[in-house]
Amino acid sequence: MQVTFLGTSSGVPTRGRNVSAVALRLPQRAELWLFDCGEGTQHQFLRSDLRVSQLRRIFVTHMHGDHVFGLPGLLASLGLAGTCPGIDLYGPDRLRDFLEGVLHTSSTRISYPLRHHRVGQAAASGTALLELEDISVRCTPLTHRVPAFAYRVDQKPRPGRFDVAKARQLGIPPGPIYAHLKQGVSVTLEDGRIINGASLCGPERPGASVVYCTDTVFCEAAVVLAEGADLLIHESTFAHAEAELAFARQHSTTTMAAQTALAAGVKQLALTHLSPRYMPGNAVSPDDLLAEARSIFPDTVLARDFLSIDVLPEEPEPAATPTAPEAALSP
Repeated sequence: MQVTFLGTSSGVPTRGRNVSAVALRLPQRAELWLFDCGEGTQHQFLRSDLRVSQLRRIFVTHMHGDHVFGLPGLLASLGLAGTCPGIDLYGPDRLRDFLEGVLHTSSTRISYPLRHHRVGQAAASGTALLELEDISVRCTPLTHRVPAFAYRVDQKPRPGRFDVAKARQLGIPPGPIYAHLKQGVSVTLEDGRIINGASLCGPERPGASVVYCTDTVFCEAAVVLAEGADLLIHESTFAHAEAELAFARQHSTTTMAAQTALAAGVKQLALTHLSPRYMPGNAVSPDDLLAEARSIFPDTVLARDFLSIDVLPEEPEPAATPTAPEAALSP
């Protein structure tokens, strides 16, 4: 999976940062998923190397304008392009009313299927929001001034790496049969031998996991959702010195984000949703915010617009394999 930040400012855009939007590229599906869609997001797509034609799902955290004002324009443009096969839209209960109101009053016609999914029930019950063959999505309520939700995307475990050299040593001819063996199933060769595909594959490989958490003050629900994730994207609106203001506005400080990452045992933390008050040259800069977070959680990066992060899970250690090629044969 690859994460690209399209907007990393909070509240209002700045010269260097647009408001909230994060794209998740899924090469194995040739799809893009979008998390939040602040004003100007479609312009950010144009400035990136992402293909908006691959957009299939949009997840909205909450109904504040810096997270949704770009959505009507983006959906309208997809309709004008005439090539969109459909969009699945996930978010709070009021998201559908907001969109229908804007699209109706602007006489905008959506010419493709637009499927709405309310996330509140899945968030409250802890059940999966989306379950696909290779990916699952969960969500949880956050602590903010309006109903807000965090999302977690998990790739399901993948078969171990296929040992081509070992297959050739067994005299298995290359071709479509390799695809079946890679899935770990048993196949029968033309000479009558039964080959156990699992014996030609390494250990099962874990999938990658990404958590998107904004807007919220520190909450245990975010820690639980993010447990063991490869990448946690967490809002960091305020510096630690302004914790009182963060609590009043129900936003996170740098240290709250870092404490969430530490408690959840994630591999990497990316700070986003920075207040414009921390622009370079001000008394407190983005570098200062990064230093605060790293003092608690060293594996922290500071997101910027168009930053891309490849999210790769740790590969398992290769297991010891029998030396005799006959070990792959069924008894």
